[in-house]
Amino acid sequence: MRAAIASLGVFLGAAPLLAGAATFQVVATDASPWLRILGAVNITPAATTQADILVAGPDARIDPDVAENRILILVGSSTTAAKFGIHSTAETVLVRHIADIHAPKMEIFWQQPLSIPFVEVPADFRIFAAEKSKSAAVLAGKRTSHGAVLWLATDPGKIGFERYPYLLQALADLGLTFPARSTSLWAFFDSSYRIRADLDYLARRWRESGIAALHVAAWHNMEPDPVQDDFLKRLVEACHKNGILVYAWLELPHVSERFWADHPQWREKTAAGQDAQLDWRKLMNLQNPDCRRAVTQEIHTLLGRFDWDGVNVAELYFESLEGASNPARFTPMNDDVRAEFQHIGGFDPKLLFDPASPYFAAKNPAALRKFLDYRAELASRMQAEWLDVIDRERAAKPYLDVVLTHIDDRFEPDIRNALGADIARSLPLIQARRATLLVEDPATLWNLGPDRYAKVAQKYRELAPAARDIAVDINIVERYQDVYPTKKQTGVELLELVHQAAVSFRQVALYFENSIERQDLALLPVAATTAKVVQEAPDEVLVEALRPTRVAWQGPAEIDGRLWPVGDGNWLLVPSGRHQITPAVKPADIGLRDFNGEIRSAVSSLGRTEIAYASRSRAIAVLAKPVPWIEVDGVRLKDDPCGDSVLLPAGEHVLTLRRDVPARQLAGARTP
Repeated sequence: MRAAIASLGVFLGAAPLLAGAATFQVVATDASPWLRILGAVNITPAATTQADILVAGPDARIDPDVAENRILILVGSSTTAAKFGIHSTAETVLVRHIADIHAPKMEIFWQQPLSIPFVEVPADFRIFAAEKSKSAAVLAGKRTSHGAVLWLATDPGKIGFERYPYLLQALADLGLTFPARSTSLWAFFDSSYRIRADLDYLARRWRESGIAALHVAAWHNMEPDPVQDDFLKRLVEACHKNGILVYAWLELPHVSERFWADHPQWREKTAAGQDAQLDWRKLMNLQNPDCRRAVTQEIHTLLGRFDWDGVNVAELYFESLEGASNPARFTPMNDDVRAEFQHIGGFDPKLLFDPASPYFAAKNPAALRKFLDYRAELASRMQAEWLDVIDRERAAKPYLDVVLTHIDDRFEPDIRNALGADIARSLPLIQARRATLLVEDPATLWNLGPDRYAKVAQKYRELAPAARDIAVDINIVERYQDVYPTKKQTGVELLELVHQAAVSFRQVALYFENSIERQDLALLPVAATTAKVVQEAPDEVLVEALRPTRVAWQGPAEIDGRLWPVGDGNWLLVPSGRHQITPAVKPADIGLRDFNGEIRSAVSSLGRTEIAYASRSRAIAVLAKPVPWIEVDGVRLKDDPCGDSVLLPAGEHVLTLRRDVPARQLAGARTP
């Protein structure tokens, strides 16, 4: 039976084995928004009255002493709030625009303004958020001896994030901690935004935020450049040192700025006859044989010059979201495509945009339909061709993992006509290559909230029930729609998005790392895990997880009765599945601080640790301290003592770390 709140150590001053609140209870107010808010960080409704967090509405009668050993959340003016010194005055304030200390520059607007009493808050409360013009407190809290109290001026809204985007950050400030964190997020990275950054610092922060793989904008390094190349090499080294894999992110038909400048004869054309420079992408005509050969060579050189772990072929279809209704953005209209379609379809597709032509799209929808179908087939053909190019590169680097980022056209079917994107065509070629499909939701859906990910996932299960390797990409950007309370996904909204995506898909990616607000980083890995962590007894924790998970734990531990060697003293890296954690007498003699891969089993004894693992790309072992002898499947990995991290082969293998030199070396151990 799960232990009571005292053993969970939610608050400062306690020193339990497990930290974090697991359950909540709602009294005298609507529970539905709290299911979303607290559910986003894996806090679930209590089965008993002994919840770790108690949410009390205005009419609830709560003894203030409750806050001495748990978190008490008070909604609105109430007699309980008054007992803490929170008093309403006769003055009212219209709340529309608020400011929050977690993001002072973030514009936060309530869609529906509310007139509320001006409230006097005691000096021992910290004001987290206030109405912008009159500085009237709307969110405040304080710690107690072993608990905390958080006060909200109003309810949080029906979907949980309409009014207080940084409510969970406020709870964290008051001492709320979390028992489990994901280590499996992906993130996109563009060096244009980070060229002067401290890469070691960034890599440490990314890994702490749960990022396992960084997809790096590789078009900046398509052609050799001393400054750009040095930056990328240092970035890869910093990531590997901190247990992060690095993927080359390609955005074909965009190749690079220099390629565009050097080869005007190969530029893609729009239906208006212009060079296809659309937003930041400068598109090339990949149907031209000479262009295709040149780009293939560029990619070959790029993948050979840097120590990549994978390749992401992203958004390889046609612009734009307006489709044929905007000839100035509609592609492809290069000479090669026009000639091929005229041979297949019987007319020059440029005539679709000529009002004097019998093929004019507005008068001849059947002609337009014929070209749109051809265009979708061409996009899938291009994806297959370039995935084949990447496959050939894997002859030299067989560990390269492959991802195809593709915009969703199941939940938003108009995308197929607009972009030529057809996942139903693309999925078989992705599956045949054992690649990962990364589904990107289109901009038209960015205002629909977290529930969309469950619906999108269902569409893909209908398309391919056996498709395991489907991931989802969350765009963290300012949206063009009227959205509230913030233009960008942040705070509770972002955490709800990430959590629902993690529940619905195998893998979650974030676009892009520099757009993630600093105040969200610490809670991202909490939202991204779906692990269940239950304290069965003061010295026993049960973990059930679909992916490797960091679990809070102080001191040495055994997992399923065996000494566990992977952790940093504050966290254990627990493998997927159902596992029991109990205290150990002493730590493993040889340990790892981190491991980027799927640990199947681990055995640790005096002078030796053995880990069976699996990984789609290379795995990374981050050592607690250098080890003089490392083997993979009985073959020594390298001669000299290792540094902080070790790159390991992809696939299923057994890693052995030894403090001594095995006797068989005297007989001539194999050394690759």
